[in-house]
Amino acid sequence: MTFIAIQALNGLSYATTLFLMAAGLTLIFGVTRIVNFAHGSFFMLGALFTAHWITHWYPSWGESATLYAIAMLLGAICAGIVGAMAEFFLLRRLYGVPELYQLVATFGLTLALHDAMRWGFGPEEVFAPRFPGLKGSMALWGDYFPQYQLLTIILGPLVWLGLHGLLHRTLFGQRLRAATQDRAMLAALGVNPKPLMLGAVVLGCMLAGLGGALQLPREPANLQMDVNVVVETFVVVVTGGLGSIAGAFFAALLIGLVHALGISFFPQATLVLVFLTMAVVLALRPMGLLGKPLGSGPKEIAQKFILAPAQSSWSAMTFVAFGLCLAVLWLAGPYWQSLAADALILMIFGISLQAMMALGGLVSFGHAAFFGLGAYGAALAHRSWDASLPWALAAGCALALAVAALFGAVVVRSGGVYLAMLSLALAQVVWAMATQWVGLTGGDNGVIGLNLVVQDTRPAFYLLLSMLALLSVWALGRLSRSTLGAALQAVRDAPMRAQASGLPVNWIKYRIFCESAVLASLAGGLFAAHKGAVFPSVASVATSLDALLVVLLGGVHQLWGVAAGSAVLVWAGAELGRGFDYWRGALGVFVMLIMVASPSGLLGWLQKGKRP
Repeated sequence: MTFIAIQALNGLSYATTLFLMAAGLTLIFGVTRIVNFAHGSFFMLGALFTAHWITHWYPSWGESATLYAIAMLLGAICAGIVGAMAEFFLLRRLYGVPELYQLVATFGLTLALHDAMRWGFGPEEVFAPRFPGLKGSMALWGDYFPQYQLLTIILGPLVWLGLHGLLHRTLFGQRLRAATQDRAMLAALGVNPKPLMLGAVVLGCMLAGLGGALQLPREPANLQMDVNVVVETFVVVVTGGLGSIAGAFFAALLIGLVHALGISFFPQATLVLVFLTMAVVLALRPMGLLGKPLGSGPKEIAQKFILAPAQSSWSAMTFVAFGLCLAVLWLAGPYWQSLAADALILMIFGISLQAMMALGGLVSFGHAAFFGLGAYGAALAHRSWDASLPWALAAGCALALAVAALFGAVVVRSGGVYLAMLSLALAQVVWAMATQWVGLTGGDNGVIGLNLVVQDTRPAFYLLLSMLALLSVWALGRLSRSTLGAALQAVRDAPMRAQASGLPVNWIKYRIFCESAVLASLAGGLFAAHKGAVFPSVASVATSLDALLVVLLGGVHQLWGVAAGSAVLVWAGAELGRGFDYWRGALGVFVMLIMVASPSGLLGWLQKGKRP
């Protein structure tokens, strides 16, 4: 019993960090309606700035509790200042833009800030001293618990009470809450909403920076903190309900306890338990614990994803030109052959996501789940049963279809960001199983030594990739003009009217979800065959974001948009990465520019430039 109590206290301590992050993200989303994927970068900035302040710049500050606390506040202020710059130069240009574009633009901000911090602080971990005066432990129930963690447990409710007082007892807070309901009406009453939104972003980023600074006495500051914490923050925000700070507080307590007890009793399945908790909550309460429908937000965010007219993209010359480009790349040598194969696989993967997004309005932040299932299914079928390429691909597709068939029944009940977070949860569960089920997947060592494609069959495999990529484009165009495509667009644009007209709304969403999962798994199986190995990264958040990047870079409403997006992303990763250490940051800046200058993507921008 004592052991459980101590672990529960560990969970409550961790919940404070989660709540600080989730409260900041909730505040930003509630006022600006921006899904800020870069929120983890401000957490990392607060930690790195504070760590360097008390270890490298002013080491004497680490010996005084007062100065140490001031250094933590300076870290939070630094995060707030950078947040203000991000709001002025980027975020205010995304107000009213659909969540997906915001997600990709803020992911670009994550890449830029990550490389900026690597340049400014260096790549090494920074070990900060323990908090002065709170280095010992306190006897509780016959056991010992760190004094510093008791302080963080008390800090969480204090921050919640402070935010509650700010939002309900001050004029600034009342105007913030009004801005979450109707910014246009607030502006009509003579209140400029821009300073309010700037204030919300600054406060949210400061809370994230403070959360990062508070972690220092418990763990070193490093450049992997951003993505690691932002995923669990999204879990807390969605579990609590988008826009609800009280919901974020209770969700942080729940996730923190699950995390702590999971580490103690199920160390190999802790991540699975965390994401299953979110999935169960959303299955029972699709809006989260205390969430409200997002329809009360600004109306301008409800934009549609529509495929461009097929007539301009369906000409035989387009397909022929695409095939000629692939032939030239094949003749250019092994290096360009490998790049072309990577781009074709990413193109198939991206089209699987585009079909859901453009036609069905179903947004997935975790489409890598099916890509990873297809890769592991093909790899394990080949390793265990010596399956040839066709049978290995079939095994991967069957595995992904089985999971999609079960998971889709839950997904069709959700929509928008909630659906996206459920898909992210599934991807993280698949990633966690691939990482921790060492006996089956090899863990971080992966499944290696695959001979699905040998040197003699590589030309045939390249031809197969080319044909499958062209077939995917053709099928997407055909689907957009079919009866099912029309039904999907009706369900996307007016679900209640579609249901009243007799359309089986849930079945239509379920069908496109499963079909998209199978195509994504096919891309995953082809990836395993091409690389000759599979590692857990195939199901990671980065892989899901790659799919989103190629769709939105090229243009979600453009039939050939994924082809353009995959070519740009693969080329940038290969060419810039060879001689430029900070190429990811440069790519992030490019992504932000595209999302701001042309939300319709590269092809949309080119078409706009050709108009008279």
